[in-house]
Amino acid sequence: MKVKFLAAIALVASCAIGAEIDYNTLISHRGESVDAPENTLPAFKTAVDRGFGFECDIYLSADKRCFTFHDKSLTRTTGGKCKKTCAEASWADEISKLDVGSWGKWKGSKFEGTNPALLEDVLALARDGRYIYVEIKAGPEIVPYVKEVFAKQKNATPKNALFICFNATVCAELKKQMPEYKVYWLSTSARKGEGVTAEQIIARLKKIGADGVDVHFNPKYQDKAFFDKIKAAGYETHVWTVNNYKLAKMAFEMGAQTLTTDCSKKIYDEHQAAKK
Repeated sequence: MKVKFLAAIALVASCAIGAEIDYNTLISHRGESVDAPENTLPAFKTAVDRGFGFECDIYLSADKRCFTFHDKSLTRTTGGKCKKTCAEASWADEISKLDVGSWGKWKGSKFEGTNPALLEDVLALARDGRYIYVEIKAGPEIVPYVKEVFAKQKNATPKNALFICFNATVCAELKKQMPEYKVYWLSTSARKGEGVTAEQIIARLKKIGADGVDVHFNPKYQDKAFFDKIKAAGYETHVWTVNNYKLAKMAFEMGAQTLTTDCSKKIYDEHQAAKK
């Protein structure tokens, strides 16, 4: 009984202490994707070099390799040169040869010729004190292959890597097969014009056994009480994707523990300037 009482006090205390903008609380979305092509090793390495954690998106190829890509289709970041879906294409024969460093504003840049990355190459960048957020974009069929990749490397551990996913079934499967790793359920801020409530999030987290929520930040639907309720239920609270300093500061003041952004350095620098 005493142990439970002390745990409750610790939880209340943790709810009262908010995180703030810092190197270990800003997560670079798809890497530092403002300054390097999204979901590429240059983008991830830029985040690491600047001192931040980062997020990457993972699909499973037709030949069962886990690789970084955001969209279901390979079209957008290949400049239309590949129309297949991620699941249809082979890593060995197709995906590994794609140029994802020449599309949009990156055309003619130093990133031309950059290829998608394998999950194992991304995990080699893991280091304690910063987290890699691995977003699973495929269904539960990918989990055994993700588990195999993690088992064959030593850099990424439960201290520096975790999983996020919109698919509740995938979240549950990750906790089943890789229980030592944290899993956050990804949530939008609103559905059908109405805000997603803390109670709805808590119910979903209980059902799938996730460790917390990573919710799209929108102050129209969220306030400090929203985050406090989720924390009081024993879950972590994280937010995505905020590229505005004032909104980022607001999110942390409300109770966000980490914040995913396309421009970690910009937000960090603005915060340091505001403190002077």
